[in-house]
Amino acid sequence: MEIATETERKYDVPAEFRLPDLAGKAGISSTGGARTHDLDATYFDTDDLALMRNRRTLRRRTGGDDAGWHLKTPGEGTDRTEHRIPLNGRPETVPAELTAQVRAIIRRQGLRPIARLRTHRVETPLRDADGTTLALVAQDQVTAETDGREQRWQEIEVELVDGDPKLLAAVEKVLLKAGATVAQGPSKVARALGDKPKPAPAKKPGSPVLQYVREQRDAITGYDPGVRRGDPEAVHKMRVGTRRLRSTLKTFKRTFADDADLGDELKWLADLLGQVRDGQVQEGKLLAGLEEAGEQFAPVAARIREHLDNQVAEGRTALGEALDSERYLTLLDRIDRLAAQEWVEADPIRRAAKSLAKADALLDEALSHGEDHELHDARKAYKRARYAVEVFQPAAGKPAKKLVDALTELQDVLGAHQDSVVARELLHELGQDSFWFGVLYARQEQVGQDTYAQLPVVVETSRRKSFRAWLD
Repeated sequence: MEIATETERKYDVPAEFRLPDLAGKAGISSTGGARTHDLDATYFDTDDLALMRNRRTLRRRTGGDDAGWHLKTPGEGTDRTEHRIPLNGRPETVPAELTAQVRAIIRRQGLRPIARLRTHRVETPLRDADGTTLALVAQDQVTAETDGREQRWQEIEVELVDGDPKLLAAVEKVLLKAGATVAQGPSKVARALGDKPKPAPAKKPGSPVLQYVREQRDAITGYDPGVRRGDPEAVHKMRVGTRRLRSTLKTFKRTFADDADLGDELKWLADLLGQVRDGQVQEGKLLAGLEEAGEQFAPVAARIREHLDNQVAEGRTALGEALDSERYLTLLDRIDRLAAQEWVEADPIRRAAKSLAKADALLDEALSHGEDHELHDARKAYKRARYAVEVFQPAAGKPAKKLVDALTELQDVLGAHQDSVVARELLHELGQDSFWFGVLYARQEQVGQDTYAQLPVVVETSRRKSFRAWLD
């Protein structure tokens, strides 16, 4: 699958519109060498247009320089991300790779043709003095067929190639002066379908607890495509979303009393994501600088890499199977119902305060005993407390943000300490008979001691009254 970022602007133009001279504007030196293409695109969606309601378009197109299957998804700002796959010889069957990218949206629904658009395109390159193509201007005569009716119109697309984004603004100024108007719809197929693909209404903010739940729901479904592609950052962010949501169910258990068992399903997903993520993190930490430390460490590095690579590979296989399972789709359905809830318990902020007090008590006990497993329990409790505080941060303002930052720092120190514990366990498992594994073990022991020594300062910061007064 090829993935590209698309930066373009669209304009409606009257039938008699002629492209004005753009040479001399924004570094454009020439506009010669226009090419003509005849494009034929069939668009696919569910019966209820779930893709279009979620700002996605999926098509199979022939003609032009990029014939194939194209899935367009929202990118940064006004950009779009386009996923491209070559034609597969089966015009009515969407490739499995692209179906997977929208599975969290369409769930169990099938994808069928919803519109056919035939476009006669005249494509004009905008080049600088060196001959570099800065942008392409496409003059399109469109014939759209939907539900047995036919529509025709003309439009212009200006797509950035190697030019500066400022060029688009300069070209737009000239086009508008010549009679073009900014396109009313986001895409050709949206225009062809008219009022059909209405976006789902946004849920009112309401309770901060419920708003937080919706944000985690959006994170889980939003990072689903990246997880399926094997993007490490998407795996991390989706895992965080599942953890935040599971923590919210526990902290505000009276609000979500009917969904107590949902936490087990979220843990199932988080553990699968963790098998992939933890191996990646451990490999990065254990191998950092190791290959430059001397030839004697080469066998050590190879054994660690082989073990963790196998762990990640097995994790990816298990995760991929899980994301294609009915269990996962049912989990997404239940999260949707959770996000649609409207009732929340009275005084939920008290729950956050109790969660934080519990974490404080666990850490105090752990520090008095000096036990690693107790520090790990305290770390998990602080993570839950931090998530609970995050729920109210937008409304509570600066004190809440400072508390979240302080709890994050405390959690990071406890996390680094726990990582050293896990690393030592792994090194002992892999290299009991190796001196150089012992050297690495000693290094991780030192990391544990150093992080333990950092705790008093970060604990004191996290317990400042000025950070916590708003919880009372």
